Amino acid sequence: MASDAEEIARGHWHPPRSSRALPARLVAHGKTLVVRLDGVAGDPVAVNDASTVTISSRVGQVPRRIGFVDGSLFETPDNDAVDRWLAARRLNRGGFVHELERFHPRLVALVLVVFLLAGATYRYALPALVEVAVWITPPAVTEAMAAGTLASLDQTMLSKSELPDGRQTEIRDKFEAIAAHSARGADGYNLNFRKGGYVGPNAFALPDGSLVLTDELVELAKGDTEMILGVLAHEIGHVERDHSLRQFYRAAGTAGLIMLIAGDVGSAGEDILTNGAALLTLSYSRSAESEADRISVDLMAKAGHDPAAIGRFFEIIEKELGDHGETSMFSTHPGTPDRRRQIDEWAGEAKKQEGGQ
Repeated sequence: MASDAEEIARGHWHPPRSSRALPARLVAHGKTLVVRLDGVAGDPVAVNDASTVTISSRVGQVPRRIGFVDGSLFETPDNDAVDRWLAARRLNRGGFVHELERFHPRLVALVLVVFLLAGATYRYALPALVEVAVWITPPAVTEAMAAGTLASLDQTMLSKSELPDGRQTEIRDKFEAIAAHSARGADGYNLNFRKGGYVGPNAFALPDGSLVLTDELVELAKGDTEMILGVLAHEIGHVERDHSLRQFYRAAGTAGLIMLIAGDVGSAGEDILTNGAALLTLSYSRSAESEADRISVDLMAKAGHDPAAIGRFFEIIEKELGDHGETSMFSTHPGTPDRRRQIDEWAGEAKKQEGGQ
């Protein structure tokens, strides 16, 4: 048998269930692999057919391990020698990871494929998943999200309203009359008054139908209650179309997609779901804002109020706050002069319809 012996590599042999490492060499006799200890005569310490041993895949310069049936292990740093022996016998155990590592264009291609899949997921799969998530979200979840958001804002940005009780009652009563014409009805909404502080003149809606109106926006209106009601009707539109919930799920889904690629899904995912105040940082799309504007016009007309009132809100922003661009001072309410012109057209149509009835 010695005449056909082929030494493959030198390394160390680890006996079964032992941490000892003994200098040894791996030798092949045809299709049989044996391990012989250096400087020790006699029988080999491990013998197996090549088809029954386990050979670890090559990963860079990590030492190769050959496992025998009895539990012993031969370890060698000579990866090239093991690869040559495997190649000569057409045993492809070099390892997919190592092939990618050796052939950089393949690694580049793999990265490109990952990004293309991620892009396709964001473009096509994510919107569908968002719609499913919105559809299956129970009211208890939206209520918890809204409560957490409002509590967080009350602790950080908002404070108790200083608006006189009489003024609050007037606005609330008229708001409820308008909300009665919405799909949810007046009972589906809860109007909250707050002093905006850093938030400034603003109004926003939470997914459960809770609305917040700041003192600063009431002051900005300068007694124009119709304008305030138009803004609140606009927020009703966001609630009816689940815009904030969609934006939240889209942001969470996008972050989740990034984390699946970059890692650390657990802690970062928890941050997204527990930080309710993040709802306010989500900008609505142009189509969502346009949809809410149209609902404001329709609701105001049905309730017998000025359907063009929401347009005066954007006019004030343009004139008094210097917003003539594509976004207003509120990241959640982008506006343009074209948007105001569209509102005026819708208001004209609504007045004609109401007059015809």
